Amino acid sequence: MAVTIKNIEFKTIRQPLRTSFKTVLQQVDEREVIVVFVTSDTGHVGFGECVAFESPWYTEETITGCRFVMEQVLTPLLIQRSIRHPREVWELFAAVKGNRMAKAAIEMAVWDLFAKHQGVPLWEFVGGAKQSIPAGVVVASDASEIAGQVEAAAKDGYQRVKIKIQPGAEPSLLQSVVQAYPKLQFFADANGSFEASGFDRLKAFDTVGFTLIEQPFGERQWKLHARAKKEMSTRICLDESIACIEDLQQMIDSEAGDIVVLKMSRLGGWTETLKLVELCQAHSIGMWVGGMIEFGVSKAHNLALASLSGISYPGDFSASRHFWEQDIVEPEIIVENGQIRLSDKPGIGYEVV
Repeated sequence: MAVTIKNIEFKTIRQPLRTSFKTVLQQVDEREVIVVFVTSDTGHVGFGECVAFESPWYTEETITGCRFVMEQVLTPLLIQRSIRHPREVWELFAAVKGNRMAKAAIEMAVWDLFAKHQGVPLWEFVGGAKQSIPAGVVVASDASEIAGQVEAAAKDGYQRVKIKIQPGAEPSLLQSVVQAYPKLQFFADANGSFEASGFDRLKAFDTVGFTLIEQPFGERQWKLHARAKKEMSTRICLDESIACIEDLQQMIDSEAGDIVVLKMSRLGGWTETLKLVELCQAHSIGMWVGGMIEFGVSKAHNLALASLSGISYPGDFSASRHFWEQDIVEPEIIVENGQIRLSDKPGIGYEVV
């Protein structure tokens, strides 16, 4: 059944984080996003969330630029259009170069809209097989705070903890933390902070006990990542390097990684992300879903993505209260017994308050 897009609205949300989020790239104390509301001719409303940052420290897109592109460029391509499947949105947007985060915010809202039209949860609409998603949290603080934050995560029931690392981090300190919690799964995220001259320094983290090391080198450093994959026992995972399906093919061809992080907002939305999932499955590449310090709308879409059977590693799925005093969705996202249970309600299963 065709759906006609009658209206697209945008609302800017800005809130301080409960605790500063620190990486080698940036410290985030306050977060601004744009929530997208796409309304159909039947009155159904789909929700999306643009999670670009205020400055181009993570991707080249910014929240200000995305708002212009969404309002002035993308909306005219979609408004009053009659479409039969949300995949058509990506095809309509193909006339616009780049701007994947702007495209994703609107496209994801349309996928939510279609699931609501059909009266089914989004996770079911996309072919998900799991209704309970393991929860994972990110530790991005000073070295002196890591042990305390891991202890808190363990008490809150999280199944996976991701620790931000850099060349100056002390492997022995991290090893003592990892060994203290044998039931927890630990990831390490370097955010591309290592260089060729410090390769031996990276190898020092090989005995810490991490399940994987995420993005040790820069985005285009395929040869260095291939060397790490070959010489290290810890699995190598690529995040920032994977911005499109061509990047994933490059990783496969150059044998530069074992696992990829799926971030729908960076990839352009559901349509392109599902193509990457299919290619990963065809080449036995591990997958998990990454976060962007987002609010509940984006997280709800990511939870639906994590329900797909080929995504086996715990993703960046923390409770609403981990980042925010109050999330923008109702009910808030909660972790129970290390899991987040997906809603049976149509669409993403949450309302924007």
